[in-house]
Amino acid sequence: MKDKHRVIATNKKARHDYFIEETYEAGIVLAGTEVKSIRQGKVNFKDSYAQIENGEAFVIGMHISPYEQGNIYNRDPVRKRKLLLNKREIRKLIGLTTQKGYSLIPLNLYLKNGLVKMELAVAIGKKKYDKRQDIAKKDAERRIQRAKDY
Repeated sequence: MKDKHRVIATNKKARHDYFIEETYEAGIVLAGTEVKSIRQGKVNFKDSYAQIENGEAFVIGMHISPYEQGNIYNRDPVRKRKLLLNKREIRKLIGLTTQKGYSLIPLNLYLKNGLVKMELAVAIGKKKYDKRQDIAKKDAERRIQRAKDY
């Protein structure tokens, strides 16, 4: 049986601002109206990050727009949401994030067999000169590709 993935949102800025070390797949605890809003693609995690508190992982700053027909059942759009990870994975993430410079950044939000999942990355922030090197490398690759096409 093949897994069905439908990517709903990607954090494009994450790969630009961070070096990705490891990735994890996590479920998210959501309300019914939040799931309906996510299925419509009304989610934004541009400035969001994950944090571990009291042995539990949470995503902070992810904005899920209120569902239009949800009226009283809608929740706060930027509330803190619990991530579902194994205890072993959480312990490993605690060890990694206590080191200087490591952060937990959400990369993708997608549906997998009807469930909302998040791809979470352990990342190190890039310095300004690292970003310049990446831009120069991409520019050189584009020039090479154009030269091949002609």
